[in-house]
Amino acid sequence: MVDGVIKDVFRQFNRFPVPVSASVTDEKDVGFGFDFHPGTRKENFTIIADWSQCEVDRGVRLHYFQQWTLLCNQRGVENIVSHGPCVNTHGELLISHSSSGARRAVVRETGTRGGRQYLEVWGYSGLERSFDLTALNKHGKVYEEVQFACLAWSPCEDRLLYVAEKKRPGPSAQPTSSSDDAGLMVFEEEDKNMYMEDWGEGLVGKSASVLCVADLSKGDVTLCPGVPPHVSPGQALWAGDGRGVIFVGWWNEPFRLGLKFCSNRRSALFYADLKGSCELLSSDLGSVSSPRLSPDCQWVVYLQGRVFGPHHQCYCVMLYDMQNRTGSVLVDIVRRTKKGQFAGVYNSLPPSCWSLDSEWIFFSSACENMKSVFSVERRTGRVTPVSYANAESAEFGSVELLTVAKDLMVLSCSSPNRPPCLKVGFVCNGEHVQSVQWFKLGGADVCQSFDWQSMIITPPPDEENHQLSGVNFGAVLLKPASSSKSVKVPLVVFIHGGPHSHFAVEWNVIAAAWAELGFSVLMVNYRGSTGFGQDSIDSLLGNIGSQDVKDVQRAVLHVLQSNNTIDPERVAVMGGSHGGFLACHLIGQYPDFYRACAARNPVINAATLLGTSDIVDWRYSSVGLQYSFDQLPTPHALTAMLEKSPIVYAAQICAPVLLMLGGKDRRVSPYQGLELYKALKSRNSPVRVLWYESDGHSLSNVETQADCFLNMTLWFKQHLNVK
Repeated sequence: MVDGVIKDVFRQFNRFPVPVSASVTDEKDVGFGFDFHPGTRKENFTIIADWSQCEVDRGVRLHYFQQWTLLCNQRGVENIVSHGPCVNTHGELLISHSSSGARRAVVRETGTRGGRQYLEVWGYSGLERSFDLTALNKHGKVYEEVQFACLAWSPCEDRLLYVAEKKRPGPSAQPTSSSDDAGLMVFEEEDKNMYMEDWGEGLVGKSASVLCVADLSKGDVTLCPGVPPHVSPGQALWAGDGRGVIFVGWWNEPFRLGLKFCSNRRSALFYADLKGSCELLSSDLGSVSSPRLSPDCQWVVYLQGRVFGPHHQCYCVMLYDMQNRTGSVLVDIVRRTKKGQFAGVYNSLPPSCWSLDSEWIFFSSACENMKSVFSVERRTGRVTPVSYANAESAEFGSVELLTVAKDLMVLSCSSPNRPPCLKVGFVCNGEHVQSVQWFKLGGADVCQSFDWQSMIITPPPDEENHQLSGVNFGAVLLKPASSSKSVKVPLVVFIHGGPHSHFAVEWNVIAAAWAELGFSVLMVNYRGSTGFGQDSIDSLLGNIGSQDVKDVQRAVLHVLQSNNTIDPERVAVMGGSHGGFLACHLIGQYPDFYRACAARNPVINAATLLGTSDIVDWRYSSVGLQYSFDQLPTPHALTAMLEKSPIVYAAQICAPVLLMLGGKDRRVSPYQGLELYKALKSRNSPVRVLWYESDGHSLSNVETQADCFLNMTLWFKQHLNVK
């Protein structure tokens, strides 16, 4: 009976759809009598949103698109018309709508994983062109992962640009004279078992990428020449005249490090002219991403950070002048935050982020405990928050910009008790973003009964970082709807991984489901989280296992002191990756405080993880040591890693521990969890392991997520004495 209630709540909350992307096209509507007199102009805009939705019973994550037409006049939106039911996009790996709105490109995979791949072009009269990419045999699998992927229409809509794995010759292949191919040749006997590097967790099998151009008129696919052999290209887009492409190239020498969730990998911005020439557009000593071309094709904006150190960071926004071939800093790194003000750029730029006049760039980013939208003026670098004029928008804690095109902005809005919905509004002038009127398009229209609050916490003097003092941190508390003030509720302390990531006041399925089931949930943005300035991020280097542990404990004590409805005798802790590292530290350092623990793929012993993680550089940076590719372990480094790990507190742990481990985790070996399991078993301390053989670090399979939630909730109910 209890199992059924838990499953029903998780199933219900996990079924709320989440917007993934959106595109905007416009078409002058003859039926409305379009003319150019002020106040009489009328125009149609088509918005297509792609959504993700989990179906727990079937164990699948569904994808679909939804379409609306906005009937607009000079003053704004007159009417919104839905185009009927949503359309399932099963099997579609990549989708791109042409700027005219007349065509839709799809990379589709048929059959099971590893099946045939096709590039399709759909128009008003059905399927216009189809490329059997597998039969053409020009390259390997198309990249769909956000770190590399693109599917870009050329300006005249006659070619498509995408990224794929470089073709590997078969067993019978002979060496060629091509220097580009020589490094990847596989000989029939000698090298058939050669090890091939890839880009690590979440990018298994992605080793050497190529830029591909599909010519719709010729029905052929060619590979873009001139890409330097020492880089892997991705995130490509067409230059304004369609005669060349702009792309990010990641250094794959001397060897590859994990790229997913890591924005500190050496990379640069390049321009290739499709004839074999390639030009470097940015510094080649930093880490770049998210190139976006302005509508007038004169400017490229992109993000730049540093190499090594924190694997996620505050970015500079860079501006490149395509005409004069010069670059400059548009928005610099923010070292410190001030309450309610711009805190820096931490998120990728949306695929379309420019105003129509090429004067403003729009983006969303973490800002303390929120996600907010900002505009930056191209000429001055002045950053302005985009506010929400209508009262309904104030009910949403966080907003994320999906796209802005034709000066129409599409936002995803949510709160801890409100699932995501889409809103649209015109930003015809970046100087007037304070007066934008917003209109709801689609998404869930519900508000759960529990409450939430956001808080900023100041560390006490004895917990300050003396090198970077005065840095605050944040937390978000969800409180269930209480049926009786006399009954105190249990608390689950929920810790994010990263460690340089962020809990926003937005919809979180796990936290919301726990609140619905009667738990208070505290989500902590300890120092080192994004959204609080680069100083906060840097303050954690060399201080893992102490500063972050104290921050979480400080947040818990703050909440217990200020909320008399929470039971201090029934506190549990849960986290994944670095969050699992902290959860296990907390039950070791405060053994009489926590009554239960659940950890997903936790870091237990950084010293033993050193040789097995795809991000070996973080093991050094986290303990305050500089990393280089030729770094070899030293007794000093290994001792520092061990001393900062929760395994040293294992003998003090008495709270029951539930471990959830992914058998294919490339970031944190599942044997990390087993190391703690054996240490606890040897001391007869309660511990249980769930092993998900086919899952990686994120434990993202739908069935796995549901099973983890059920087991965590039952574990907490049992050990917190929850009826």
